[in-house]
Amino acid sequence: MALKKPMSEKTPASAPVHAHEPAEPPVAQGKALDRYDLALLRELQADARLSNAELASRIGLSAAPTWRRVKWLEEQGYITGYRAELDRRKIGLGVLAFVRLDAERNNSDSTRALEDAIRARPEVVACHYISGTGTFELHVVATDLDAFSRLTMDVLFKLPNVKDLHTSFSLGEVKAGGVLPLNHLGRGA
Repeated sequence: MALKKPMSEKTPASAPVHAHEPAEPPVAQGKALDRYDLALLRELQADARLSNAELASRIGLSAAPTWRRVKWLEEQGYITGYRAELDRRKIGLGVLAFVRLDAERNNSDSTRALEDAIRARPEVVACHYISGTGTFELHVVATDLDAFSRLTMDVLFKLPNVKDLHTSFSLGEVKAGGVLPLNHLGRGA
């Protein structure tokens, strides 16, 4: 959803914290996120291009603790990256398909080989293990139906251990690329 890290105003970790501001977040794994952490996550999901100064202003801290908190959220894996969200249609990817892939057998070596092959395909923009019928649910993009058909026959059916494919096509997006809800985390903050 965003283009770059909000680190335009890097402040050294040794910078003093104002007395009215909370200290560094604990570095213990699994600590509860406080209201500042949640505010940072909300703001960065909405616009990760914010400068550190703007971010600090929006959450009510000064720049130094804001920068340290963002770094901590990155280091702890709460923030996994920053990227631009593109309109797939504007870049010529008019087809979005949901492909349920049934695997031939489910042992660790064959599953790992299939996972690696799926990860290597740029047309597969998301993949999930699923419950019920099938092994994986793939989100696949293509320029048009002919390109999707070629991809299915030349690539997807030839992935290791593929038994069968079942495809549904998106007829229109109601909601895509949404931000993750955080309300369930704010109960204690």
